[in-house]
Amino acid sequence: MKEELDALTKNHTWDLVTLPPGQSVVGCKWIYKIKTRSDGSVERYKARLVAKGFTQEYGIDYEETFAPVARISSVRALLAVAAARKWDLFQMDVKNAFLNGDLSEEVYMQPPPGLSIESNKVCHLRRALYGLKQAPRAWFAKFSSTIFRLGYTASPYDSALFLRRTDKGTILLLLYVDDMIITGDDLSGIQELKDFLSQQFEMKDLGHLSYFLGLEITHSTYGLYITQAKYASNLLSQAGLTDSKTVDTPVELNAHLTPLGGKPLSNPSLYRRLVGSLVYLTVTRPDISYAVHQVSQYLSAPRSTHYAAVLRILRYLKGTLFHGLFYSAQSPLVLRAFLDADWAGDPTDRRSTTGYCFLLGSSLISWRSKKQTFVACSSTEAEYRALADTTSELLWLRWLLKDLGVSTSSATPLYCDNQSAIHIAHNDVFHERTKHIEIDCHFIRYHLLHGALKLFSVSSKDQLEDIFTKSLPKRRTRDLVDNLKLVSHPP
Repeated sequence: MKEELDALTKNHTWDLVTLPPGQSVVGCKWIYKIKTRSDGSVERYKARLVAKGFTQEYGIDYEETFAPVARISSVRALLAVAAARKWDLFQMDVKNAFLNGDLSEEVYMQPPPGLSIESNKVCHLRRALYGLKQAPRAWFAKFSSTIFRLGYTASPYDSALFLRRTDKGTILLLLYVDDMIITGDDLSGIQELKDFLSQQFEMKDLGHLSYFLGLEITHSTYGLYITQAKYASNLLSQAGLTDSKTVDTPVELNAHLTPLGGKPLSNPSLYRRLVGSLVYLTVTRPDISYAVHQVSQYLSAPRSTHYAAVLRILRYLKGTLFHGLFYSAQSPLVLRAFLDADWAGDPTDRRSTTGYCFLLGSSLISWRSKKQTFVACSSTEAEYRALADTTSELLWLRWLLKDLGVSTSSATPLYCDNQSAIHIAHNDVFHERTKHIEIDCHFIRYHLLHGALKLFSVSSKDQLEDIFTKSLPKRRTRDLVDNLKLVSHPP
C-alpha cells in the first residue's frame, strides 16, 4: 500500500483542495491481490487504489470511454511471423499504467482510506486512476502520442499495433492495455525503444516473451509453442474435477443441446463462470471452439444437460492439458483458408453454423465457430454466407500481414467443399434462389475478380474445418488436431 501511495505521489496524481460547491465526489477503495508466476509460485503481494467509477455520470465527469486493445488474432499473427522470421520476442510491462493518463474532465475523489489529511479536503484528480471510466482511454492516448514522437505509426488495421520501418529494419510493438510485445530485426532500434519508454514511463523489462495474457510461450530452435496449461489446470480445480476420468472428444457424437433439456440449475453462476473461462481458453485451443460455442448459447437459463456438456469439455481438457499451438520456424509465410457450414445443424431454430480457419504456412492464426443470423434454405446458401464471413476476415488478415511485412501480392487460396457455392461465386447468375444473398454475391465476386482470393474445391475428408462446425468421432478429432498442428510438447 505504501508503494502504491508513493507511486501516486510521484506521479502527482491529485491536488488536495476544498470541494467546490455543486461538484460530486467519487469514492475509492483498496484492492489486494497475490500475483503468481506461470508455475503457481507467489511473485508479489499487490495493493491497488481504485476509484469507484460506477458513481460517475456521463457528461459531468466523463465523456468517451472506448480504448482499443490488440485483437487476439493480431497477437497470434505476430507470433507466427516472428517464429518464421526467427525474430527475438521481448516483453515489457508498464507499472501503474493508468496513472500516466491525463484527465481532461474535472473529477473529485474522496481521500484514500489510511491517508491522514484534513477532514474537509478532497482529491482533485490531475491524472487518471484505476476504476475511472475514462482511465483506459486516457492511458492509450498518452502512450500513442508518446511513441509517435519516436517515429512509430499505428497500423490502420489494428490500432494497438505500432510499427517503424527504417534502413536498419522493422520494429513492431503490440500493446494490450499495459502489456506489450516488441519484435523485429532491428535489435539496436529495439534497445533504443526500450530505453525511450523507460525514460517516459516506469517500465518493467520482462526480457524474452514467456508469459503474456495467460499464454505460456516456449521458444525452441524449431519454433514457438503456445499453451494455456496453467489457466486450464486452474479451471479444472475451480470446477472440482479431481477424479482421473477423461474423454477423447470435447462433444458427444451427434449430441445436440436444446433450451429445455434436463432440469434448471439452482445456481447458474458457476456455469457462467466456467463457460466464460472456456471462451478465453479457445485462444490457444481451437479443438474446443465448437463445444464452447454450443454451451455459450445457454448462459441466460442453463440446465443440467448444458452443465453436463461443460463437464465433458473439462474432462477432455484434463486429458489434453498441455495441448497448444505450434508455430514452426520453417513455416512459409503464405496465407490459406478453409471454410465450411453445418447446414440447419441446430435442432431448435434450424440455423446453420459457420466455421473457418486461416493458416499462415502451417501456423493456425485465426478461426471461428459461429451460428448464422438467418435460417438458410439450402446447404449452398449456408456455405455462401460462411464464404462472405470468411472473405471479410481474409481481407483484414491480408491487410494486417502486409503491415507485419508479409507479402500478400498473390491471391489467397480459399478451400470450400460445396461446389454450388463456388459456382455461384464464379458465375454471374441471379435468380430466385440467390437474390436474398445478392449483397454477399457481389461482395465475394468483387474480391474474387480483384485477385484477393481464389476458390478451390476440397474433398470432405481433407476439410480441416469440420472440427469447428460439428461433433466428430474420436479418430477424426485426433487427425484434425494433428493437421492443425496442435501439439502437447514442443518438438
